Amino acid sequence: MRGSTGRREASARARSRVERTRLAASAGPGTPDRESQMPAQAPDKRHLVAPWVLLAIIVALWQAGVTVGGMPAFLLPSPSGVLSRLVVMLSDAATWPYVGSTMLEALGGCVLGAAVALPLAVLIHRSRWVNAAVSPFLGATQAIPAIAIAPLLAIWAGYGLRPIILLCALLVFFPILVAAVVGLRHVDHSIIDAARMDGAGHAALLTQIELPLALPSILGGIRNGFTLSVTGAVVGEMVIGGEGLGQLLTIQRQVNDTAGMFATIVILCALASVAYGAIYLVERRSAVIQSLAGNRT
Repeated sequence: MRGSTGRREASARARSRVERTRLAASAGPGTPDRESQMPAQAPDKRHLVAPWVLLAIIVALWQAGVTVGGMPAFLLPSPSGVLSRLVVMLSDAATWPYVGSTMLEALGGCVLGAAVALPLAVLIHRSRWVNAAVSPFLGATQAIPAIAIAPLLAIWAGYGLRPIILLCALLVFFPILVAAVVGLRHVDHSIIDAARMDGAGHAALLTQIELPLALPSILGGIRNGFTLSVTGAVVGEMVIGGEGLGQLLTIQRQVNDTAGMFATIVILCALASVAYGAIYLVERRSAVIQSLAGNRT
């Protein structure tokens, strides 16, 4: 008797979570549910202070190495020299087309990689045959360096924007795929069972239950994938040729502009960090993820 009562209670809790997940999935990112409208806890100050402390330590050690070690500027420029060069580059209108080209390539590659990885992740999750057929090859593909693929893409797709976007898509494909598969496999089976008892079919389970519950993992994969997409864009521009920051790095290397190369690398890091933070902000504002956080509490 107690066992049947416990099962009924567990089923009721699971159905409640199903309903809350469905409501959150039907709401847009800007339409939070009742729990998401509650006052949020103040963020931990360590997450704001610690990165700046680490950056200050790195810059101080860098400056000390240049000053004490007597390194020439063409080998290792000082932080102040890099900052001055960065200000000059950002104030020059000729720099921004390079930035825009790299961002376009990285964004296009990330979108293309996600468009292929997410449907394949669903197939791997749903079909044991697809999982058995694809899994042995996924790890092997990661052993191929991007710099070795780039010349082949230039032969197959020609020069210009298209091969670089393809290279970026290949780099982001694997982390997004793995994150999506892991997220789908870790969905609570009690919620799936409760939804099936309510008559949910395969399509409804996927769109209203599984994908919303796997969304935190998927967005995490996209965050990491976009940073790799920026790397792929730079590698593609340096190997294939292009009009982005990778090409600018090549020009600076040819004229021994070490401070300019450091400044360009800083710009690349800033682009990746801004994109990472933007996706993280979307994740934090998502009604689905806020609902899941409420369920866990």
